[in-house]
Amino acid sequence: MAIDPNRWGIIYNPKAGSRKKQKRWNKIREYMESKQIRFDYVQSEGYGSIERLARILADNGYKTIVVVGGDGAINDAVNGIMTSNVSDKTEIAFGIIPNGIGNDFAKYWGLDDDYKQAIDWIINRRTRKIDVGTCSYCNGKLHIQRYFLNAVYIGLGAKIVQIRSVTRRFWGMQTLSFLSSMFLLGFERKLYRSHLCINGEHIRDNLMTVCIGSARGYGLTPNGVPYNGWLDVSVIYRPQLLQLLSGLWMLLRGHILNHKNVRSYRTKEVKVLRAQNAAISLDGRMLMEMHMPLEVSVLHENLSLIIPK
Repeated sequence: MAIDPNRWGIIYNPKAGSRKKQKRWNKIREYMESKQIRFDYVQSEGYGSIERLARILADNGYKTIVVVGGDGAINDAVNGIMTSNVSDKTEIAFGIIPNGIGNDFAKYWGLDDDYKQAIDWIINRRTRKIDVGTCSYCNGKLHIQRYFLNAVYIGLGAKIVQIRSVTRRFWGMQTLSFLSSMFLLGFERKLYRSHLCINGEHIRDNLMTVCIGSARGYGLTPNGVPYNGWLDVSVIYRPQLLQLLSGLWMLLRGHILNHKNVRSYRTKEVKVLRAQNAAISLDGRMLMEMHMPLEVSVLHENLSLIIPK
């Protein structure tokens, strides 16, 4: 049976560490019902389920797929849509209702925790075609391709994701998780022997972190624009402790590219030929069992995002 094109497929991802998971969803559901929205709802059931559910919704003909979650949930849903059997992915309108600890991509578009406003904007259905980043590598047996909207992090940036994941599970609170992550960060100022190829230039050095952003990458690629067909890259060399503190201040103010230990690039493709012992993540999702080289590129305007009016 064909799906009503006006019917939404909604994936709800409970906020990590929250004790009010069902209460939050009940409020969202009541508001959508008050707006007489027709929708089908599924809830994630752990790692990997969001990607599978998004793929099922796309393959079953839903033209509006909405994820209620943070950056990690958005990444999973995008990977589900991009690996579906739908020939033209831009026919699917992708909506976001922020509900996570990390909402960097949603905030880029002016979306915040106000679920009523987010729902109203999805009802308005103003879409814009945006870029989808791709990350290709081998897991030792198969060639793997993953997708992202925000950024790829190598080294310290990915290590922060790991630390926050552990501390969030331990503390269960966003503020304490962030503070404890920053405390532990002081002991994680490692260098990673790396070899990158960007615009034909080979960079062989000991690097602290690399951010390859289609969007702003939590401030590490502040000039990134997710619809211009380019990737912004920030390569960060090892700062001294005081330089690290000044770098964090500049990061919060959006001026990280002015730091003397940061080099920036704009490119269509990045090849990571070596990143010895460095953690790597996409939009907050860690890459596991991967082998170099890692190739990062961008698909121009390959997804239709529902944006604020």
